[in-house]
Amino acid sequence: MTLEQVPAPEGIPWDSQTIPPHPSGFWKLLAMLKSHFWLMGLTIASGITNQAMAIAATCLGAYLVGTAVTGSNVEALVPLLWLLGGTVLLRALMAWLEMWLAHDLAYRILADVRGALYRALERLAPSYLLDRRSGDLASSVMSDVEMLEWFYAHTVGTFVVAVVVPAGALIALATLHGLLVLSLLPALVLVVSIPLWFGRRASGEGKALRRQLGEVNAEVVDAVQGLREIVAFGQGGYFGERLARRDRELRKSQMAHGSRAGLEGALTNGAVSLGMLCVLAAAAYLVARGSLGFAFFPLSIVLAAYTFEPVVALTRITQNLGVIFAAAERVFAVLDAPALVEDKVAAPPTGQIVPHVRFHQVSFRYGPALPNALENVSFEVALGETVALVGHSGAGKSTCIHLLLRFWDTTAGSVTIGGHDLRNFPQATLRELIALVPQDIYLFNMSIRDNIRLGRPAACDEEVKAAARLALADEFVCCLPQGYDTNAGERGLQLSGGQRQRIAIARALLKNSPILVMDEAVSNLDTENELALQTAMDRLRSGRTTLVIAHRLSTIRSADRIVVLQAGQVVETGTHAELMRRGGRYAELLAAQHN
Repeated sequence: MTLEQVPAPEGIPWDSQTIPPHPSGFWKLLAMLKSHFWLMGLTIASGITNQAMAIAATCLGAYLVGTAVTGSNVEALVPLLWLLGGTVLLRALMAWLEMWLAHDLAYRILADVRGALYRALERLAPSYLLDRRSGDLASSVMSDVEMLEWFYAHTVGTFVVAVVVPAGALIALATLHGLLVLSLLPALVLVVSIPLWFGRRASGEGKALRRQLGEVNAEVVDAVQGLREIVAFGQGGYFGERLARRDRELRKSQMAHGSRAGLEGALTNGAVSLGMLCVLAAAAYLVARGSLGFAFFPLSIVLAAYTFEPVVALTRITQNLGVIFAAAERVFAVLDAPALVEDKVAAPPTGQIVPHVRFHQVSFRYGPALPNALENVSFEVALGETVALVGHSGAGKSTCIHLLLRFWDTTAGSVTIGGHDLRNFPQATLRELIALVPQDIYLFNMSIRDNIRLGRPAACDEEVKAAARLALADEFVCCLPQGYDTNAGERGLQLSGGQRQRIAIARALLKNSPILVMDEAVSNLDTENELALQTAMDRLRSGRTTLVIAHRLSTIRSADRIVVLQAGQVVETGTHAELMRRGGRYAELLAAQHN
């Protein structure tokens, strides 16, 4: 399945402009329930029925005990016993159904959120990823999303139940005697208010906990990805201490969170115990006065207990709301992040698009406070022409490619294809026009065949092999244990650097776009293979617009024109022979390579 074929989630129904702002993202979390309203309704209904049956069963049991103690006829209790058995069975069924529906709801929404996060990252890449550590971002995508399960499976429905069931229990208690309700209300209000006392503290602790967990995850990912270098340089102890320091900070946050949650729980339990004692005393007083029958004494205690039970269950969950809302904030920070590049049009320009690339007085900087990476850069790459960008590291070569791919928009000037500004193309259309062979090759943890097919997912096996042959990859792929079905390994680590590069070239060739961009595409090839590949590339360049970043003389000399960049400006343009005759910056660069 290709990236374009991944189905859109059924409902990410929030609109950040229409939902009231809230520091915890509470309203956005609720808004995501809209597309699952029917399932939420069934969850709440089953939860209320579950609690109602639990109250009914316990009250029937308490009443049976009370009536038995007072010496009632056993035969009169038989129908009540049958009713109690049916109530218990129904309660068990509702408990199972509530749990099933609540988690079905939660996992559906979590699937929606993960799909939306993927699309958000695709929309924001690559600029957004530059400021985020991959481990921390992975924590948002996985761990933070998982935290939302508590909100949807254990909080929303529980909240409604905690309002409806105690209200019903209080009404039933009031039918026995109003004094019972009055004795219970102060403690009930106290239980409800306790989470509010700690709300701000819980929020701060939750944010710190999720942030530090993300930092620990980032350190672990860094260490795992760089394990070879850590071992080679003997720095295992240093990185172990870095991780231990992050872990100590995380432990402090966890202890602070646990301490506050424990205090909340202790106060809640104390308030519940106080309320139960008040009801017990009030009921005993009423029985002693003859205002309440002794058979109803245990019933009043049961009703009081069930008045507290849903509220206490909710307060236990609210002890973790700070962490849940902090996780939600981190998720929505990604979902709501504005993209630096957005589609300006819905359809590309009409007519045939000539793959003629032109940079016209382009200036660009990566941030408002940063200096220009490019300054009034102008050059062209005509149809069928190969242009090489040359210059020291930091001269602006990669920036030119980033702007051509429209990863960023120019600060001034324009980049055009066939005379049309890049902003007049939808990004999907622009990606189809350009094939990229990057210097830093990323191969996915799947077969060689599927890694090459990423260039054109609909390609048949023979087309994949043809592209591999042109990229000089077919020979070594056929020697692998499972040929084209061999797994490339995570980040392609099963292959050498040169092999990965040839797979990337095959991927770009298979895509067969009219514009080819190569960023040091042959840097990891030996001289013999580079010459052979250069011959294949010369054939492929016919009718294709090619922009190359190169340092090797053999690659540079094969270009039709060379554009020399220095400090973000074009300082020379011409063929290899012309630039060498001038003895300018280009000649100095080549001389430095040979010294």
